[in-house]
Amino acid sequence: MRKINDLIRQAILKTAEKDFVRQAIADQADLSSFREKPSLLVISGIFVIILSFVLGWPAVAALGALAVQLDEPMIAVLGGPLTYGLSHLVFLFGMYLSGGKYTLIFFRWLTRVTMEKLLEWCMEPSLQKM
Repeated sequence: MRKINDLIRQAILKTAEKDFVRQAIADQADLSSFREKPSLLVISGIFVIILSFVLGWPAVAALGALAVQLDEPMIAVLGGPLTYGLSHLVFLFGMYLSGGKYTLIFFRWLTRVTMEKLLEWCMEPSLQKM
């Protein structure tokens, strides 16, 4: 058990040395940017993401129903994956429009919070005695 704890502690300490982690902790990264009014680009991206959900499973289900109704299974066999692939591309475009800035902000905050807890765990006296 001691070897496992030592390996985990070493991995945490090695991760804590990374520039991204050190900078997030030093800057006390938080989520305050989410309080700002979103730009038109972000709102457009969110609209495109919502559109991708409409294109996704509901459209695939409609193609399946149409295939059954017309007794043409190839409609579902070909149309389902193509429609779902298109919806995925639309989703990625929406994320490109709106997600980049906020994703970085969120991951910097998540990194800081997680690493602070893990570093606190590493320094617990009970682990030093094992």
